[in-house]
Amino acid sequence: MSEPSSGSNPPQIASRREPEEAKPTALDLPEGELSPGMRAYLARCAEKIGFVPNVLAAYAHDDAKLSAFAAFYNGLMLAPSGLSKLEREMIAVVVSAANRCFYCVTAHGAAVRQLSGDPVLGDTLCVNWRAARLAPRHVAMLAFAEKVAVASAAIGEADRQALRDAGFADVDIWDVAAVASFFAMSNRLASATDMRPNPEYHAMAR
Repeated sequence: MSEPSSGSNPPQIASRREPEEAKPTALDLPEGELSPGMRAYLARCAEKIGFVPNVLAAYAHDDAKLSAFAAFYNGLMLAPSGLSKLEREMIAVVVSAANRCFYCVTAHGAAVRQLSGDPVLGDTLCVNWRAARLAPRHVAMLAFAEKVAVASAAIGEADRQALRDAGFADVDIWDVAAVASFFAMSNRLASATDMRPNPEYHAMAR
């Protein structure tokens, strides 16, 4: 293959820019009649992070579904736990990367960057968590979470014992499994509906 001449123009890479008003998913899901509590919840999200995450905008087609999702998510990711918030976000990213979920890898990769202050860690977990420089605790945690995502029926006592050996109590093992399972479900729903991450996520904590 010949080299381009010095005077030639570089090849242009075609791109498809999403319009700002693009729907959060490929489905036509108009916003439903939301309760005052759910409207206030969306307003708090917008105030805190500057926008309403598209996953919430998608669930907002049905008040009961949005309420159930928000309660389950907040209980898993924000409530007191033996897992730190960063550890839970790390699980979210690794499970979502295993399932090739564009929405969740992008959104939770941004959360890892924010919570860790380390964009390299965030990007590495999005691509191949085994390339990250991790403590033994986190190696055991992410190996278990990934197995939940892709081969849960193969999990046995040796897998649970590996977490105990890394310092996790049994209640923590439940939380690792619960977070990994929640995102395995969310990944499938997001991919099936072509859920798109808010553009703001891409530049957060860079």
